Amino acid sequence: MSMSMKKDYKLLIPCDEAQHVCDKSQYNEASLLEKIKLNIHLAFCKACQKYTSNNIKLTKSMKKNNQHSCAMATNEKSDLQNIFEKELAKQQSNNQ
Repeated sequence: MSMSMKKDYKLLIPCDEAQHVCDKSQYNEASLLEKIKLNIHLAFCKACQKYTSNNIKLTKSMKKNNQHSCAMATNEKSDLQNIFEKELAKQQSNNQ
């Protein structure tokens, strides 16, 4: 493979990375290079285009609904955190 071909492939990212960058981009945490790579990926990948579209809709909806919602009670946060940690531990043990 020639050197120029390797440089071209550095701009191509797999779908899971594209989705991660999409999520980061929603919170203004993605770098310029990541955004460029994401846009190149989105030009060719219909599945990630749909993911990005849904992600944008979800973010807008969450921002809209957050203006009218109450804060979660401390005990609810604690319960949710415990459930999350249990599920995360299950996923980690299944992946190993």
